[in-house]
Amino acid sequence: MRRLDANQVRDARTRAQGLAGTATTVADAVRQVVGLQAQDVRANRLAVRVRTAGLTAEDVDQACRGRTVVRTWAMRGTLHMLAAEDFGWVNGLLGPYFADKGAPRRRQLGLDKALLEQAMAGLTEIVTEPLTRRDIVERLADRGVRLDPKSQQPPHLFGYAANTGLLCRGPDTEKDEPTYVLVRDWLGEQKPVDEPEALAILAERYLRGHGPATAGDLAMWSGLPITKARAAFDAIGDRIEVVEAAGVEAAVLEQEDLPAAPTRLLGHFDAYLLGYRGRDLAVPEAHRKAVQAGGGFVMPVVLGKGLALGTWRTKAAKNSITVEVEPFEDRKLPDLRNEVSDLGRFLGRQTQLGAPIE
Repeated sequence: MRRLDANQVRDARTRAQGLAGTATTVADAVRQVVGLQAQDVRANRLAVRVRTAGLTAEDVDQACRGRTVVRTWAMRGTLHMLAAEDFGWVNGLLGPYFADKGAPRRRQLGLDKALLEQAMAGLTEIVTEPLTRRDIVERLADRGVRLDPKSQQPPHLFGYAANTGLLCRGPDTEKDEPTYVLVRDWLGEQKPVDEPEALAILAERYLRGHGPATAGDLAMWSGLPITKARAAFDAIGDRIEVVEAAGVEAAVLEQEDLPAAPTRLLGHFDAYLLGYRGRDLAVPEAHRKAVQAGGGFVMPVVLGKGLALGTWRTKAAKNSITVEVEPFEDRKLPDLRNEVSDLGRFLGRQTQLGAPIE
């Protein structure tokens, strides 16, 4: 069995994640890791930046408008950006599971079966163009489906409609307000993929973008039960190499020699920090709370050779942005000037590196 130490595992994972930034389209960057978390639009754009070369934030928005990528509820029941051609098998595999898993909470909110059926029928009739949540809630009320706009009813209804393949996110407004569209109108009719085939696709795509990894990693990342994650790995067992990765048996797939990743400024919720069962290899134990302060909020980090070296934030002025870095006290920061410059290019703003935060 091949043995990889911690540094080799980090190197392999950053390469697999595409953090060398060689993808030339938004869809290619997203496809590399199956999906990028997208509940925070600005963070979603930054996740694309570190995986592409020469693209801008506007290119990400244009890809959404152009329907080469789509945002919908996917892994872990969380909003993700997918390549448009992956929507069918991803939603077909994960959607029913999370729709069923969300049933108790929907019942608590008063979204019973009769109301859901009435709402689904209403959505099919009223969503004839991209509409905001407020627009949809108001139009549903006109058809007798009344939701409390200040409660959790609307987001849980929208999540259910997405999981069942009816709705997905459309283009955001100029103020980054989300809109919603019918999947059949926005992406076309989706061809069903049976579960065994979809699990095999999931395992292969996950390992290509995250390996070395375990079935437990796949279960945590996808939100599926460990039994399904193991079945997914078993489905491609003849293509998997089992290695010892930092003392743990893990799986890898043979793939092209991807380039090494330079120092990166990862945004909130980056896939590199959310793609595994734990962050032990990426985040030093002494600094876990600095990276995840609570509530699932994963901070932007400075990543060097696959290891978090500190956190960072931006401070906006009228005509510029300053990148403020708070290094971990036991970590030396590499030169960040090129990365800061690229961030400014991507955002279309003059950007500068501030003094380290004490």
